[in-house]
Amino acid sequence: MVLEQTTASASSAITELAPRAVAHARSTERRRPTAHLSIAMFGTRGVPAAYGGFETAVEEVGYRLVERGHRVTVYTRGGERDLTEYRGMRVVQLPALSVKQLETLSHTGFSVLHAVTHRRPDAAFVFNAANSPFIPMLRARGIPVALHMDGLEWRRSKWGRGGAAYYRWAEEHGVRAADALIADAPGIAEYYEDEFQAPTELIRYGAPILNGVSDEGVRALGLESGGYHLVVARFEPENHVLEIVKGYRASAGRKPLIVVGSAPYAAEYTQAIAAAAQGDERIRMLGGVYDQELLDALYAHAFTYVHGHSVGGTNPSLLRAMGAGTAVIAYDVTFNREVLDDEGWFFFGEGDIAGHFAAVEAHPDGVHGRGEALKRRAEAQFRWDDVADAYEDLALRLAAGESAHSGMRRTTRSVTSWSTTSS
Repeated sequence: MVLEQTTASASSAITELAPRAVAHARSTERRRPTAHLSIAMFGTRGVPAAYGGFETAVEEVGYRLVERGHRVTVYTRGGERDLTEYRGMRVVQLPALSVKQLETLSHTGFSVLHAVTHRRPDAAFVFNAANSPFIPMLRARGIPVALHMDGLEWRRSKWGRGGAAYYRWAEEHGVRAADALIADAPGIAEYYEDEFQAPTELIRYGAPILNGVSDEGVRALGLESGGYHLVVARFEPENHVLEIVKGYRASAGRKPLIVVGSAPYAAEYTQAIAAAAQGDERIRMLGGVYDQELLDALYAHAFTYVHGHSVGGTNPSLLRAMGAGTAVIAYDVTFNREVLDDEGWFFFGEGDIAGHFAAVEAHPDGVHGRGEALKRRAEAQFRWDDVADAYEDLALRLAAGESAHSGMRRTTRSVTSWSTTSS
C-alpha cells in the first residue's frame, strides 16, 4: 500500500515533534468538564464553509455551539483571509502540503500538533476517516475524540487501488482508536455494525431551507423558473453524471438539462461527459458554479434535480434540493432512498433515466407535489439545530469520560457483502 506508507512517513515526521510536549501536558492537572466546553474541530478545509459537506457542518454546528456558551476552535487551511475568528469560533489557520494525496493529512497533522502543545480542549471532533492516524496523539494528550467517518471513500475511483487500500485501513484504525464514531446516515451506521460490530452516533446533516429565492440569476442564464432539469456533482464515475447525460440524450425531454460540476483530477471522465453532450442543444454544461446565490437559485427554480451520487451517506447536494422544494430523480441506493423516504424517482442506468424524464414532463403537477413533500421532510427531519444538539450532547458525554475505545481497540474487519457490493 504505497499511499499508506507515504502517509505513515508524513505523519511520523509530525509525530516525532510531539512526544515531549504530550508527556508534559499529561502531567498537568486535568480540568473537570463543565457545562461550557472547549471543543476543537479537525480535518476539514475549515471556515468559512466554501467547499463541501464537512465544512458546512463545521460552520453550522460550530457557531451554534458558540451561541450556547461553548468555546469552539476550528482548524482551517491557510487562505487569502487572515482570520482569527469567524461567527464566534476561534480560527487557527495552518498550512498543508499541496499534494492531492497528502493535503488533508498534512494539514490535520499540523493541526493536531498545535492542539497537543497548547491548552487542552475538553473534546475533539475529527472529520474524515483518513485522518484516523492522528487520533492516538490527541488521546495521548487526554483529549477525547469523536471521528466522523463520512461515506465509503474507498469506493471512489479517484483514489485508485492504493488510495482505496489506505481508506480501508484508516477505517479500521479509526474504529480502534476513537472514543466515538459518527455516521451521517443509517446505511453508514449499518456498515460499521456489519464490518466491525462497532457502535456509532447517528448524526445527520441539516438541510438549508430556501424560500423566496429570486430567479434573476436563472433568467440571466437564459433559463425559466421550472423550465429545466439540474445536475450538480463532481465529475466522478460514482456520481453517474455520464449515465445521466446519456440517458437524457436518449430521452424525448424538452426541458433542457443543466449540468453543474467539474473534476480537476478526472480529465478522461470529464471528456467522456463532454463527448456525450456534444451536438445536443438541450444539454448545457455550466462547469463549476461557486456563487452560492446563483447555485441556490438553480436548485430552487429547477423542474427536477437529478442526483447520481452512490457512495456517500446523507449528501448535502440532495438536502439542498429538498430544502428548495425541488423534485428529485436519484440513483437507486439505500442512502438516497432513506433520505428521500422514497419520495422520488430512482434509476440504475441510462434507460431508467430516459423514461423518468419523459414521465415527469408529461405529469408536471405530480412533480410539484413531490417537491413540496420533500421540502416538508427537510424542514421536519434535517434541522441544523437538531444536528447541533446531537454534537453538543456527544461532546458533553465525551468530556465526562464516556468512551467506546476499550471495547473496540482490538476489533478487526469482518468479511461481509459490503466488500463487493455498492448498495
